[in-house]
Amino acid sequence: MNCIAAVDENWAIGKDGKLLVSIPADMKYFRSMTMGKTLIMGRKTLESFPGGQPLKRRRNICLTRDKDFEREGVEVAHSVEEALSLVAGENPEDVFVIGGEMVYREFLPYCTKAYITAIEYTYAADAHFPNLDREAEWTLAEESEEGTYFDLAYTFRVYEREEIG
Repeated sequence: MNCIAAVDENWAIGKDGKLLVSIPADMKYFRSMTMGKTLIMGRKTLESFPGGQPLKRRRNICLTRDKDFEREGVEVAHSVEEALSLVAGENPEDVFVIGGEMVYREFLPYCTKAYITAIEYTYAADAHFPNLDREAEWTLAEESEEGTYFDLAYTFRVYEREEIG
């Protein structure tokens, strides 16, 4: 299983339910990595999409405690275990955890790759991704050349962790 996120220098990912910044190359990267794949997200992440609608041409699984939650084109899971059972038959490389903070924290132990867009800036934020540079089992496996968007510098990084027993 994979996770994908854009983080600032403090591993922040959002504020007030929104992304910190929208970098076109990052959005394109996200689309290219997740198209045709299965996405696991929290309800707030789903609701942050345009019209609160699921992402097209992808399988959307929403994790929520709300037993009455329904959304066309979305499979609902009420626990980590239920979400994992929904993807049990899939190739783990085709499953992406896409947020938010609590969903990342709950699923990170099941992930073996993290696709991180590292933004060289510090934002005011209220949601964070775990700092993989401080996690002993995670190693930086790849890093792209630096890109820029106006005055923002960023790199695409791939972190890997040892296979889960």
